[in-house]
Amino acid sequence: MKSILKLLAVLATVSLMSGCAVNRATATVDATADLDKIKTVHVSRLAPDDRGINVIIADKLKAKGLTVTTGLGKPESGIDAVVTYADKWMWDITMYMLELTIVIRDPKTDFPLATGNSYHTSLTRKSPKEMVDEVVDNIYNKKGK
Repeated sequence: MKSILKLLAVLATVSLMSGCAVNRATATVDATADLDKIKTVHVSRLAPDDRGINVIIADKLKAKGLTVTTGLGKPESGIDAVVTYADKWMWDITMYMLELTIVIRDPKTDFPLATGNSYHTSLTRKSPKEMVDEVVDNIYNKKGK
């Protein structure tokens, strides 16, 4: 009887912990999009963002060789794409980024040329920079496929 109770306790613990260890990283690039032609982008800062996620995204894109500006809204002209993002945060002892979605858009039509998403729960959490790296790298690894 004691061994059955121990087994049930172990199984319950494992099943509860496995439900918390979720992660997902996806990217899609529209078949008509040529990301290699995008040289200048504007990262549109999300108005309530006080964590500087737009700057982290801008730095990542600069590291990929793009000319990048960032701020609220989008510039009137002179860019090849507008980058938007949505971040979701969660509390588990400390605040952490649960989910990040980045969209590369046509500046004239707002059409999504590429979209990437990263989702990590508490047990697989990543820093905001790691989340940005994962999303942007997945988008650029997906291009032309």
